[in-house]
Amino acid sequence: MFNIIILGLTSFFTDVSSEMVYPLVPFFLTLKLGASAQLLGLIEGIAESLASLLKVFAGYISDRLKNRKGLTIVGYASSAVGKVLLVVANAWGVVLGARVVDRLGKGIRTAPRDALIADSSAQGQRGMSFGLHRAMDSGGAVIGVLLAYFFFTALAKGEYAPVFRWSLVPAIIGVVLLLLVREAKPKVGKAATLPSLRWNVLPRKLQLFLVVAFIFTLGNSSNTFLLLRASNVGFSEATTILLYLVYNLVYGLVSYPAGKLSDRIGRKRLLVAGYAFYGLVYLGFALVRAPGQAWILWALFGLYGLYIGLTDGVEKALVTDLAPANLQATAIGLHATIVGIGLFPASFIAGQLWGRLGPAATFYFGGGMGLVAAVGLLLVL
Repeated sequence: MFNIIILGLTSFFTDVSSEMVYPLVPFFLTLKLGASAQLLGLIEGIAESLASLLKVFAGYISDRLKNRKGLTIVGYASSAVGKVLLVVANAWGVVLGARVVDRLGKGIRTAPRDALIADSSAQGQRGMSFGLHRAMDSGGAVIGVLLAYFFFTALAKGEYAPVFRWSLVPAIIGVVLLLLVREAKPKVGKAATLPSLRWNVLPRKLQLFLVVAFIFTLGNSSNTFLLLRASNVGFSEATTILLYLVYNLVYGLVSYPAGKLSDRIGRKRLLVAGYAFYGLVYLGFALVRAPGQAWILWALFGLYGLYIGLTDGVEKALVTDLAPANLQATAIGLHATIVGIGLFPASFIAGQLWGRLGPAATFYFGGGMGLVAAVGLLLVL
């Protein structure tokens, strides 16, 4: 449990840092630097997809060397460097570089960190462990969004650079905390075979789940489009930050009990419900209008937090349940890589639909894909 708490605190402070800047990035790009929605989708798609390509390799190396901690530290440190680039950004190309470096850090750390959580979890409590970690992570996001609102409105007076500078402080704290982690060597047999080259080494049920996860991801574009939608229907930058706060609050409150519940009733029910819920929420984003329906947007951001609280930690617990013992980090990384590969076309399609057919088309597409994936998950698990 000690490792899980320390890893949770690391994610807490890192998310304080990340969420101080994340809700401001779409406005910094579109309003400050003059980028279009299509370019925003391209930047987010490139950053997320490139990062995710690393996840399976980081997981494989972690399994091969039986080392989790070192890669986790490198990953969190890289994300801190990405924040430095954002501080000095004066063109969209620098923002792209900042997002790529930040996401590369996530790509390096995700699989070994999650494998550390699995290695450190008591028997029958993986869902609870991942849920606790996600709850602490999203708790940091809540604090980060509050700080973003405070700095942006009270101290920075609408300027972005001061907020980006202050985000470096919690990022550094998160990296330092990792030094306290006690690595528990995973009890595995032979070195892992790289799943990206040997798909057939994975259990059939895990293969089918990964296929459905990819289908779902094609409709799950970057959250920046949710923020852009709020702006599109008349919310100011500052108020949009508060909308994002509602999402993170609900996410944080739901993650831990959802993880515990999945240990008791199984992962399938929560994941099917979560995917279906996502589809319905995205359809709501497509239908909302302003200004008379502004209150609906507050509810939708809260419901979106409920969806991710039901699924995020539970998905990771399911992957570790289905994976062979000597391939746990590799399987976690492969899941993240497959999701990441889908993020580029997802964000690119979202940007194109937004620019050519209007904002509602982006969310109609995402909602439909979510419902299709829910049915697929019901069949394959």
